Amino acid sequence: MEIKKQKEGTNLTINLAGRLDTTTAPQLDNELKSVLDGIQNLVMDFEELEYISSAGLRVLLGTEKVMKKQGQMVIRNANDTIMEVFEITGFADILTIE
Repeated sequence: MEIKKQKEGTNLTINLAGRLDTTTAPQLDNELKSVLDGIQNLVMDFEELEYISSAGLRVLLGTEKVMKKQGQMVIRNANDTIMEVFEITGFADILTIE
């Protein structure tokens, strides 16, 4: 998985490419923990993300909890497969998805 970050003031966009699974979820979790301090608007761009597993969902849920306290998190450009995972798991009701 590839992680690209763009920070502008209190806004952060994270672009993910590849697979967010058991192997790569810890990498994303560590990356997020190191950059979320002071961030009010987090955009997770999934345009190039192909797959998400339960491990990836756990990272998103933890990040959503952090961001609710300090701002907001939005997920953009999720493909049909990832949207289906969000809908089946109920994450579509928890997360802000554009």
